[in-house]
Amino acid sequence: MKPTTVSWAAANARRMARQWLTAPAPEGTDPAEIAARMLGAHAQIASAAELSLALRAHGATRATVRHAVTRDHTLVRTFGPRGTVHLLPSADLPWWTGALSALPEDVGGFAPDVRMTPAQTDDVLAALADALTGAELTVDELTEAIVRRTGPWAADPVMPAFQTLWPRWRQVTHTAAHRGVLAFGADRGRKVTYTNPGCVPADATASLARLVDRYLRAYGPAGAPDFALWAAAPKAWAVDLFASLAAQGRIEEVTFAVAPVATARPSGPPYVASGDTAFPDEPARGVRLLPYFDAYVIACRPRELFFPGAAATRALAGGQAGNYPVLLIDGVVAGVWHQRRTGRRIAITVEPLAPLGATHRRALEYEAERTAAILEGAAALTVGTVTVGPHA
Repeated sequence: MKPTTVSWAAANARRMARQWLTAPAPEGTDPAEIAARMLGAHAQIASAAELSLALRAHGATRATVRHAVTRDHTLVRTFGPRGTVHLLPSADLPWWTGALSALPEDVGGFAPDVRMTPAQTDDVLAALADALTGAELTVDELTEAIVRRTGPWAADPVMPAFQTLWPRWRQVTHTAAHRGVLAFGADRGRKVTYTNPGCVPADATASLARLVDRYLRAYGPAGAPDFALWAAAPKAWAVDLFASLAAQGRIEEVTFAVAPVATARPSGPPYVASGDTAFPDEPARGVRLLPYFDAYVIACRPRELFFPGAAATRALAGGQAGNYPVLLIDGVVAGVWHQRRTGRRIAITVEPLAPLGATHRRALEYEAERTAAILEGAAALTVGTVTVGPHA
């Protein structure tokens, strides 16, 4: 049977619709359901994560997302894909940790005099699990608790970070989160705390299959190298994983017609989840303002089509997506934007890469007003040059 042929326009339209970027989800939709569709919301910048989730549901605000984290506990803040801070659905944490803990670890990431031995790693993970059970501890409190359980070596200041040195044990923070024994607790003033979410990782094989399935339903068609970049996993490992899932009939190959973009690099055979071969006939339409590190911006490939022409120069930072909030027009990056808050006034500056027609200008005005409402403020829109550099 000839593989299904999928155009860029059809793939982009389906991704947009499934991300609730074509039309927001119904009012009252739990932010956790939205995060599940997105495969998590990047939350290194808390306000960006709040906007990222809330803009995808009618009537949602940043408070809606905060309540999901702090009151309803349907979202948990933890270290997700790529070792970066994410908001993930609490109900999905067992299979998320099952998948993330199964990803190959980069054992060569630290210098020999910094790197912990496997035995030391196990000791610290056990200490973390014990110290954080039923508690919310700051980094300093956690360091003291780990030293009591392991020894002073765990606190050796050997890890360069932000013009200072972190204690040795912090190199396994991501690993602890991926093993299900560490997540963020409630902030204590300006200090973050950590807690033990009490999560037992699900079976690794089943969890990895589920992660690939969710990834392809959200961002497919995509190849194994695309998944490897998204997950920060070795390419060869991802190729083997996709080949195994294809042999089991869990995923199927399609033809992704991305020509005539000569610069689009091949990313291996493109796949979709098995049987998930329906795509829209109409291309994506509309104007959206997406915040820093929005999941759609990070995962959407090929980059050459999602960041066409001047967008690759203006909206990427060293080839990395997410460092600029982006203006989407009809499903592709068409500019950058920035917001600055003074009280309730939210000054939104949007820099389109081409002149806006009347229809797109009206849509942008509406989007700016909606963005400010989500942030619980009032919009003041300027169409002009964004002078703020990329987020570090």
